Amino acid sequence: MVYESTTLNNLFDMAVEATRDVVPGETYIVRDLFRGFEWNRIQKGNRTKLGAMYFSYAKTEAPSEIESLGKTPQNQQMYRKK
Repeated sequence: MVYESTTLNNLFDMAVEATRDVVPGETYIVRDLFRGFEWNRIQKGNRTKLGAMYFSYAKTEAPSEIESLGKTPQNQQMYRKK
């Protein structure tokens, strides 16, 4: 469960864990890894930091599992699970 007091590292761990539920070939953004009301509880600055952490993870630790696709018109990074 996500609360306003949830740490950035815990949010990152939750995002990585939720990636396991993404079906190979599916396209997603980090926001999709959280339920709507949970995402809204995350402070805007932490959302940005979380996105940067996840991008780094996808590029350095999970390039064989996650493909970076570029940005949406809303400037959100898109990914595809391999």
